[in-house]
Amino acid sequence: MANEKKEEKVKQILEIVNMMLNDTAMPKNIRAAVENAKTRLNEPGEPDVRVGGAIYCLNEVSEDINLSAHARTQIWSILSALETVKEIQG
Repeated sequence: MANEKKEEKVKQILEIVNMMLNDTAMPKNIRAAVENAKTRLNEPGEPDVRVGGAIYCLNEVSEDINLSAHARTQIWSILSALETVKEIQG
């Protein structure tokens, strides 16, 4: 049951990730990190492991000093949503 809730939340996060990837104003290095996080989320396996990998990808880029405020806010929003997946108990 918990894994179903986690999978549903991951699908919602992937929609946000896809919107961010479609933002043409996003710098290439940021887009690459978001794409890598998306790949991790789409891999087979336990949701917690996939989410952890995505968090790792985005944490690094969220600290980039050249990141625009808009992009930083979007990444923090995704990171926050990913953290909620890890908190779902079953």
